[in-house]
Amino acid sequence: MSVKTILKMGDPRLLRIAQPVTAFDTDELHLLVTDLLDTMRAADGAGLAAPQIGVDLQVVIFGTDAPNPRYPQAPVVPRTVLINPVITPLPGADCGLPPQEEDWEGCLSVPGLRGKVPRFCRIRYTGFDPFGDTIDRTVDGFHARVVQHECDHLIGKLYPMRVRDFSQFGFTSVLFPELADSPDD
Repeated sequence: MSVKTILKMGDPRLLRIAQPVTAFDTDELHLLVTDLLDTMRAADGAGLAAPQIGVDLQVVIFGTDAPNPRYPQAPVVPRTVLINPVITPLPGADCGLPPQEEDWEGCLSVPGLRGKVPRFCRIRYTGFDPFGDTIDRTVDGFHARVVQHECDHLIGKLYPMRVRDFSQFGFTSVLFPELADSPDD
């Protein structure tokens, strides 16, 4: 197991634009994926991006096998390794969803805080798995939110940069006392 240090907001490496992966199914790429999975599991994260552990590549992981203690009401999202992702927002009218909605987010790089962040309700994401096989999914709800959050790390954005109303931003322990015993965000 190789748990890496998660960079915190203020570290300039989190503001860089990540580089695309150009070689798939390599020992280095598989090691990076293992490091990301081990680090995300150790932190009870719902997702993690390579820049959060100081690696300047377009690799994100997300999903859990069971409800996440940091987001106990959220549905389970299939564990996914997504490389060189492309997100396409989709109109929500045909599925009864508004184009965007605000909901609470936290981040392992912004520990102890949560904020309401606007995200597209429904998206299509494409990219590759570690072997270079294509991933192409259309998702909505929490799944769409998690993907957008993680992919923001690849363009140097942290969720507080998207918060519109800072009266809806604060310490997790104050906003959600029922989560006080869960791992720090």
